[in-house]
Amino acid sequence: MKATAAVLRRLDGPYELEEIVLAPPGPGELLVRVVGVGMCHSDLVPRRPKSFAPPPIVTGHEGAGVVEAVGEGVRRVSVGDHVVLSFDSCGDCRNCRKGLPPYCDTFLVRNMFGRRADGTTGARDAAGNAISSRWFGQSSFATHCLATERNAVLVDREQPLEKLGPLGCGMLTGAGSVLVGMKITAGASFVVFGTGAVGMAAIMAAKVVGASPVVAVDLHQHRLELARELGATHVLNGTDADLVSRIRDLTDGGADFSFDTTANVESIANAVAVLRMAGHCGLVGVQSRPVTLGPMALVGKTVSGILEGGADPHVLVPHLIDLWRQGLFPFDRLIETFPLEAINAAEEATLSGKVIKPVLLPEKTT
Repeated sequence: MKATAAVLRRLDGPYELEEIVLAPPGPGELLVRVVGVGMCHSDLVPRRPKSFAPPPIVTGHEGAGVVEAVGEGVRRVSVGDHVVLSFDSCGDCRNCRKGLPPYCDTFLVRNMFGRRADGTTGARDAAGNAISSRWFGQSSFATHCLATERNAVLVDREQPLEKLGPLGCGMLTGAGSVLVGMKITAGASFVVFGTGAVGMAAIMAAKVVGASPVVAVDLHQHRLELARELGATHVLNGTDADLVSRIRDLTDGGADFSFDTTANVESIANAVAVLRMAGHCGLVGVQSRPVTLGPMALVGKTVSGILEGGADPHVLVPHLIDLWRQGLFPFDRLIETFPLEAINAAEEATLSGKVIKPVLLPEKTT
């Protein structure tokens, strides 16, 4: 079928809206009409010179929409169902069988290569040339996309699909890291470095579980002000020369948990330095260069790299929706909407920090 998609054709070029042709859904696949799709910093990865998924590619991996067709073998999802699209996983490896799909043996090839696990793609441009169209199992910067039964989370049809896409990755990662990856509980002290969508989701989840104090660190004052409204008990600017000592003072000698969302090596070093003995630092993102720590920096401390919050989206996404309905997880306060045709403006707003979570609305594109 024909669809309109935002295609990235050059590392340094703009997204271009094009008509593409999607193949019918294959075994285990779904055709989804995209209602809303969040923009995440991971969508910028194909712009890197040594990306696993070079252009031409359709990115987008926080989609939400309506199932319009299903392929052979699909049992759990039906035509007409409303779904939030998350990351893909095989369902058969040891970690998937243990309920740890973010650590699927084939996570990288299924999510970061922009193709099916067998290297094929289900999209071609008007000239008949193949376009990578399985970014995180979906490539949802489009009016329609092909996803899998594994990465489609069923949601109540009464919920506003145009808002729910970010729950599939950014919110899942931040909240999941608190609730699942680090298992933070009431009374624990918690420091978040970086208050973008992932950091804000972590702060909201920390408030839900009763963590205290919750310290937010960022370079943007408007984000720090919002972080305080969403659950941070203290906010600090990341350029503060006495940042580590101030955080230690606020956390009675050191934090129980810290969480770095920036992938900045200096920030990561600070996130480790603020921990007390037996403290746990969670990291998301990929660092551009090695992290250097002092010889005693890790003594008595734990540092873990967390993928997708360590959470099963089929469990956590419905839970986050339930929390949102109760007014306890107001993730929609982070959202600003754009038509799909304004995707380049949305990307610029993401990079500048002006907008925490752009959400593109393909159905509003003229």
